[in-house]
Amino acid sequence: MPPAEASEKALAGRTAVVTGASSGIGRAIAETFGAAGAHVVLGGRTPGPMAESVAKISAGGGSGEAHVLDVRKVQEMRAFVAHATESTGRLDIMVNNAGLSHPEAILDEKDPEHWRVMLETNVFALLVGSQAAVEAMRACGAEGHLVNISSVAALRLDSGVYGATKHAVNCINNSLRRELMEEPIKVLTVMPGAIATNFARNFDSVVLQGLVGVAGSPEAAAIEITKGERLPDELLANAQAALPGHLCTPEDVAEAVLWAVTRPAGVHLSEIVVRPKRDLNL
Repeated sequence: MPPAEASEKALAGRTAVVTGASSGIGRAIAETFGAAGAHVVLGGRTPGPMAESVAKISAGGGSGEAHVLDVRKVQEMRAFVAHATESTGRLDIMVNNAGLSHPEAILDEKDPEHWRVMLETNVFALLVGSQAAVEAMRACGAEGHLVNISSVAALRLDSGVYGATKHAVNCINNSLRRELMEEPIKVLTVMPGAIATNFARNFDSVVLQGLVGVAGSPEAAAIEITKGERLPDELLANAQAALPGHLCTPEDVAEAVLWAVTRPAGVHLSEIVVRPKRDLNL
């Protein structure tokens, strides 16, 4: 991996769309792309963090805009991609990052709606976003990149309903890769392992309290954690600092994605796995 400064402005003149950009991996990818010169269009559910990211990108000499959307709604997703394309007249990179997990065992799940939300967010929205992005890239003649965020859960055969959605993502990506073989649009599957992100908000309360414990500071101990609610950034940062061998950072994934989309035109990276040296089994 080259140092970050070597990739500076490597995306100048390009437009990138990132979903799930209000936290975690999506936010890190958006900010990394912005620092590399792309015009970044952020989409997510929480406006405050996205506004902060846009300000950070602008302060670094880049440009960006943020939109609140529900990726599960077809018309909202299509309009989001269309607006992003209209902003600069092109679309070069689409990152379908929005996703969530309800990690309960199948027979222990008390609310089947959790399955529906995972399927609609992790699979259906990714399909709609991918289709809209390819249409936009074709229209402007872009040598584009379709980056779909999967998970190392897709490498296991017993990873539950969440894992099933990520197996579906990998299957979809391989199918898209075949369909786009004769076009200048590349498809990248990114499979993160344990990353210190807000993704953990739906984990069991015992696990969440464990994160507070490993964070190890009096300030962290005073943080109240409620399952399903957004986890404080300082808690995640402290947990990662306390377990550097067990948790990667969102920026680790973002740098890998930036590296992948800045390879020469003749190089097609189809899959990247980004995981800590020692996996954290939650």
